[in-house]
Amino acid sequence: MKTQVKQKTIAKETTLKGVGLHTGKEVSLTFKPAEVNTGFMFCREDLEGSPSIQALAQYVTRTERSTILSDGSIEIHTSEHVLAALTGMDLDNVLICLDSEEPPIMDGSSIHFVNAIEEAGIVEQDAEQEIFEVTEIIEYKDENTGSELILLPHDSYEINVMVDFGSNIIGTQNASITDISQFKDEIADSRTFSFLHEIEMLLDNGLIKGGDLNNAIIYVDKELSD
Repeated sequence: MKTQVKQKTIAKETTLKGVGLHTGKEVSLTFKPAEVNTGFMFCREDLEGSPSIQALAQYVTRTERSTILSDGSIEIHTSEHVLAALTGMDLDNVLICLDSEEPPIMDGSSIHFVNAIEEAGIVEQDAEQEIFEVTEIIEYKDENTGSELILLPHDSYEINVMVDFGSNIIGTQNASITDISQFKDEIADSRTFSFLHEIEMLLDNGLIKGGDLNNAIIYVDKELSD
């Protein structure tokens, strides 16, 4: 018999400020409590009418160095760190209000968002979570990047991840968690990184305008010149 779990939101508003990793723009982000069945909803308070967009896979339009959400009238850049924190803290309904198109990068991890959520507090709501059960093997592979996702039926919760960037510096790495409560201690402070040989290309493509050594780790994989 499945255990019924209540939906959750935050108890009060909480705000963080910083710069966007790719836009370099100053930005304020406020997490706000949301009604049941809202999900995670981004709101652009800098635009007329404060349009919003729900964090759903159908709105993912680009994934070049960040996950961009768009419905044609509103865009949210680099949404992944915020969404990781909300999911990792086992929340269901939160408004994410911004005064720019990109959340603050903070130190390049999710830990500042996690700390803000803990400070705001988490409350149960008067509705059950909608729980999806994997009953058959589901596979997806991106032929362009080689990334692969496999879902397997199991009698418990487990996520296993393997990364291989073809670099001797990082090598092949594996990690796993068996409960979402492990997110804060095991995952949340993992930081954005890049290789030195990529920096010029990223800048030429109009990215990492807000990046520096305070919010990203740079792996030196080529000789430095004057």
